[in-house]
Amino acid sequence: MNNFNYSKITKSKKIRYLKISKKKGTYIVFLHGFMSDLEGKKPRSFLNFSKKNNLGFLALEYSGHGKSSGKFTDGNISKWSKETSYLIKKIVKKNEIILIGSSMGAWIALNQILKFKKQVRGFMGIGSAPEFLENLMWKKFSNKMKKEIIQNGIINLKHGDYEYPISYQLIKDGRKNKILHKKIHHDLKVVMVHGTKDTSVPVIYSKKVLKMFKSNKKKLVIIKNGDHSLSSPKSLKILKKELNLVIN
Repeated sequence: MNNFNYSKITKSKKIRYLKISKKKGTYIVFLHGFMSDLEGKKPRSFLNFSKKNNLGFLALEYSGHGKSSGKFTDGNISKWSKETSYLIKKIVKKNEIILIGSSMGAWIALNQILKFKKQVRGFMGIGSAPEFLENLMWKKFSNKMKKEIIQNGIINLKHGDYEYPISYQLIKDGRKNKILHKKIHHDLKVVMVHGTKDTSVPVIYSKKVLKMFKSNKKKLVIIKNGDHSLSSPKSLKILKKELNLVIN
């Protein structure tokens, strides 16, 4: 995918992002998941959707992800949320926002909703995974694994053919960013989309996110045989249909 830009957030930190600039109008802001990037099908699909519908667009790779600078093990929910807020202020400015959060991106998106209350008018979560670090990682670690990460500050987890490092500071920062107990009162359209074959995040997390919102314009969409990424042609078609309903 071309048209990438870089934003220097600090002297040593550059964040890679995609954008369609609009002086006035609504922006789609797409936030990817844990250890993901902007090379997948969803960012491209939502970028094209935005072009077709004359909307602004922003998607970024958090530090330590994709081609953004920084070590993955130095990152956490607080830092990635701040980077997102920085780019929203820089690119979107005061325009209206429709947030799309995929997996961990839904957690980052919820932090943005709390920060940019007056601008956000819609939110779509895809396989939403707020608080996954505690509930889907830490609580499933054996006592031996917990001891290792506390002593060494890091543990390497295997997932299929891949191995990735999880830092203890990431786990601890996740606890500072607990969000599912909060209530969001302002009126906006909310849709959670989840696949029946999501083996990474149970659908209960999408349901928990919906409970946060007092809005009566909210719903849960279940995609039969959909996996966690929801990047198949069938899933993308449903996502774009639901996004269109959030916008209009």
